[in-house]
Amino acid sequence: MAADTRVAVIGIVIEKDESVGALNEILHEYAAYIIGRMGIPYRERGINIVSIAIDAPQDTISALTGKIGKLPGISVKTAYSSVVTRHEE
Repeated sequence: MAADTRVAVIGIVIEKDESVGALNEILHEYAAYIIGRMGIPYRERGINIVSIAIDAPQDTISALTGKIGKLPGISVKTAYSSVVTRHEE
């Protein structure tokens, strides 16, 4: 059976530090799909910015961002590549 995956970048803005632990737990659940992660503290504004590069089935990416979006004080947006890769299982 083949599975289609997409490459995407997930942008996350963290406004409440108390949600960071829950965010890290969610990202750990999806670690197998994450290509890379970069976090930038923006101390002057009291926020953190995280970008995640991911290669996963679209429904997996949607599930991940849905979970992140439910966390208080966190905003999330996703930009998808137009490239779809078929993986033979």
